Amino acid sequence: MIMNNELLSTLDYIEQERGISREVLIEAIEKAILSASKKSIHPASELDVKIDRTSGQIKAWAKLQAVESKPTCDQILLSVARERYPNAKVGEIVKWEVTPKNFGRIAAQYAKNTIMNQLRKAEKEIVFEEFKDRIGQVVSGVVRRFEAGSIIIDMQKAEGVLSPKDKIPGETYMQGDRINAILKKIDPSGSGPSLLLSRVSDDFIKKLFEREVSEIHDGIVQIKAIAREPGSRTKIAVQSTDAHVDPVGACVGMRGMRVKNITTELGGEKIDIVPFDEDIKVFASKALQPAALKLIEVDEAAKTLNIKVATDQLSLAIGKRGQNVRLTSKLLGWKININAEEVVVETTFEEKLGQTIESLSETLKIDKEIAQKLVSGGFLSVEGLKAVDAADISKIQGLDEDEAKKVLQSLKKLDKPDKKD
Repeated sequence: MIMNNELLSTLDYIEQERGISREVLIEAIEKAILSASKKSIHPASELDVKIDRTSGQIKAWAKLQAVESKPTCDQILLSVARERYPNAKVGEIVKWEVTPKNFGRIAAQYAKNTIMNQLRKAEKEIVFEEFKDRIGQVVSGVVRRFEAGSIIIDMQKAEGVLSPKDKIPGETYMQGDRINAILKKIDPSGSGPSLLLSRVSDDFIKKLFEREVSEIHDGIVQIKAIAREPGSRTKIAVQSTDAHVDPVGACVGMRGMRVKNITTELGGEKIDIVPFDEDIKVFASKALQPAALKLIEVDEAAKTLNIKVATDQLSLAIGKRGQNVRLTSKLLGWKININAEEVVVETTFEEKLGQTIESLSETLKIDKEIAQKLVSGGFLSVEGLKAVDAADISKIQGLDEDEAKKVLQSLKKLDKPDKKD
């Protein structure tokens, strides 16, 4: 048990080693003991617990009013009060020691708990001071252990926590693995690790590009927007402040090494780098690549884009499970409707000619070569053939005598049912 000199020695050690004021600790212990054991000390409403700064002795005091008879819990008989305060008068408030017999043991336990709480609080304050300027930055640590689905990361001077919702889906880690994440918040009030980390934040992508692409770090290339589905795909819109610098090329890097390094860090997450444009139509067509768009209609009031694409481009524009259009919509900040363009099939002259030849051939039950000669001679229908004499049919250019007979016979066969009627 921490008692008297032992208590004082402990407080002195903490003050020297941890930099926590001895007086601050003593005051905290006094408040903790009073709050925790108030009912067991005395029924008076006004109580005080004091630790002697020299001896370390812990005592409890009550403020009581001196009365001549029938004292309540907040009062004391004047005759009793005068045993310690000879000049006490009726109505006067006296400070009366009410330390219980077993108070030392109770107080010692609360002193221990308070010291531990103060140490944890002080350590969290140190952590806050150490990391407060690194909020929003990429930090690195080593996987130390796993707790309820969260990863506890050793950051040397503190511990960070990567919760399940802040992990990239599908990623797995082992103890001792090095891990990078963005420091999104410091929580000095919680009981666990105070550094809250994330690998799914859009800011994590942004900081990785700032670290990998010098032009972004220097402000020559700007990141205008990010749309991300962690572990799957990210679209990032970039713009250059220098006409001589290609923003997309700067981010991709020589032989694609810059973006490849970021993709590797993200466990294979695909990254589309899109050139930003103030013209929403141009921006949308760039963001939806590789799909080719036919038409973009802009509804400014509803912030909606109605897009038409060829039928064979529809699935490409929408993407697997709608991901391409979904990420593009988030990147632009506009609602996007994509539909296939209605294809109007126009029949060419050659096609119409072929259809006429086919129709004559089937109706007259003659070869297509004969039907073609009839069409070439200006006869496009059976009705047209019936309207002329047999001699006119025989004179059709390219039609020989036998072919002309076949046509005339076919026409007669068509007429026979009419004669029977």
